[in-house]
Amino acid sequence: MSDNELIQKQAEIFKALGHPSRLLIAKSLEAGELCVCDLQKIVKSDISTVSKHLSILKQAKIITPRREGTNIYYRLNICCLPTFLNCTKDILADKSNCS
Repeated sequence: MSDNELIQKQAEIFKALGHPSRLLIAKSLEAGELCVCDLQKIVKSDISTVSKHLSILKQAKIITPRREGTNIYYRLNICCLPTFLNCTKDILADKSNCS
């Protein structure tokens, strides 16, 4: 993969995480798998909207689905996301340790 292709793919990940509901879904999955019904309760939106958000996150390879009977469970694919989110939290609190 060329540098330009890599940058494009990375931008797609950031774009997918750029919506508050999608970021909330990703953050909620830090603790482990959740079914669509649980994610719907967390996001407090209708199932079609949650499904659209999940589709965008899945397409960006941020989450992975697993079917169990009639339920679909999602898990986080980006293990470094919690670290990144903590870093952005520090930046917002003016506690960045970058020099």
